[in-house]
Amino acid sequence: MTTSAPPAPSRVPEAVHRRRWAILGTLVLALLVVVLDNSILNVAMKTIATPAPVGLGASQSDLEWAINSYTLVFAGLLFTAGLLGDRFGRKWTLLGGMLVFGLGSLLSALAASPGELIGYRAVMGLGGAFVMPATLAIIMNVFERHEQPKAIGIWAGAVGLAIAIGPITGGLLIEHFWWGSVFLVNVPIVAVALVAMFLLVPDSKDPNPGRLDPVGVLLSIVGLVALIYGIIKGGELADFLNAEAWVPILVGVLALVAFVVFEKRTSHPALDITWFRNKVFSASIGVVGVVFFALMGVSFFGVFYTQSVRGYSALQAGELMLPLAVAQLLFAPRARLVVDRFGVRATCAGGMALIVVGFLGYVFLGATTPIWVLVVLGFVMGAGMAHVMPPVTVAIMGSLPREKAGAGSALNNTFRQVGGSLGVAVLGAVLSTVYRDGVSDHLAQLPPALREKAGESLEATMAIAEKTHSAALIAPAKDSFLHAMHVVAGISAGVTLVGALLALLLLPGKVPAAPGGPGAPRKAEPESSPAKV
Repeated sequence: MTTSAPPAPSRVPEAVHRRRWAILGTLVLALLVVVLDNSILNVAMKTIATPAPVGLGASQSDLEWAINSYTLVFAGLLFTAGLLGDRFGRKWTLLGGMLVFGLGSLLSALAASPGELIGYRAVMGLGGAFVMPATLAIIMNVFERHEQPKAIGIWAGAVGLAIAIGPITGGLLIEHFWWGSVFLVNVPIVAVALVAMFLLVPDSKDPNPGRLDPVGVLLSIVGLVALIYGIIKGGELADFLNAEAWVPILVGVLALVAFVVFEKRTSHPALDITWFRNKVFSASIGVVGVVFFALMGVSFFGVFYTQSVRGYSALQAGELMLPLAVAQLLFAPRARLVVDRFGVRATCAGGMALIVVGFLGYVFLGATTPIWVLVVLGFVMGAGMAHVMPPVTVAIMGSLPREKAGAGSALNNTFRQVGGSLGVAVLGAVLSTVYRDGVSDHLAQLPPALREKAGESLEATMAIAEKTHSAALIAPAKDSFLHAMHVVAGISAGVTLVGALLALLLLPGKVPAAPGGPGAPRKAEPESSPAKV
């Protein structure tokens, strides 16, 4: 990467600059273990549901909350964790988060009941909330501006790699060890990462953090936790009009509105609301939320399509996600070259167009479609993601003052988490509703007591068909699922297309030339203490 203007004076101490790539490797290791964990857990669900001593005898509700307890704590504390990192030092919040995550992993592996597992997963979510924003904030403070896009591309590629290798790793562990191994595997990785972080990662923080804002922090936690809980509950019930769903959603929205009003009026806000006047910042944040909303459709129907419709094992289904990871690893670190040539707007819109093509491909998948088609679709979608996430992340972080990197990173991850949770709930509810409507006419042959249960999902229908020797149900159940998958894929394509239009209309041609774009006033850029070694 070259610039026509003379290079700006280095803001990163030489000792830190020399080891910047080793620091990035350490941060990627931390990121891998946190992101990989949830995708590993999905593979272990069936084993955890098996009665002791093989599993814990967890119910479907227990399994859902083993995931949701992590998500609630993680999403609810992301913003607060980013603020604390800016104030007290990102290295120490990162080390603390990794330590808590490792402890939660060890306790989860040793859980003796579903309730214990749910509680220990919440501990893991607490640790993860402090790790995620710190990794990106530290990148912004150890790399000079011209190298940040490349570093963020590697960071984004690592997220894609973790999502893809999680099911493969989980499948291998479940085949050879007990269910707790999917959590225990985190412990030695965390131990290595902690040592490397302590030795390599410099500390950095906001040199002028101002007074604490406990009211704003509390309102943000209440708002995010209540909103995510309501979204999750609505998805579980497939009914957002149920009071168990809309009441917490309403509480969450009201708390977040109160948060915004309070932050606009207080003299020491936790979040500078004027950041959102910056079109680059707001549009980039919006694109992140839209992309992750749409991508959750694949996570819902992809596993059922490969395993239940096509008959692949969990390990084989995980291997089919490798093309998506390979594409991200290949293209994400190089997305900056495309941005240099065509600009942020065209790169992101083009990446989202590739994701739309992938979703439209799912609309035409059938029970006997050659599997290489799925491989190609995964690669296309991975290539699209690789040209969306790095540029928008650079745009988000580049539009804010560098001393606010933790808050910016936390907002990036919070919108991704909220968008993803909303996608899980809404698209999951659509999938469930369309499937139930499609298969209901074929359930008349079952005893009345089993019909409602059989209509819940493809897995439930097939399990009851096997138990009652109703083989005639299998084919219509698969057909109904394929139709539901096509509907969800079509909706996801439409949502992503809206995101592409948003990118075309609002994103800039080029990333702002210096931190703190319009609407994000810059200070005189004091050294935000990245040199504490």
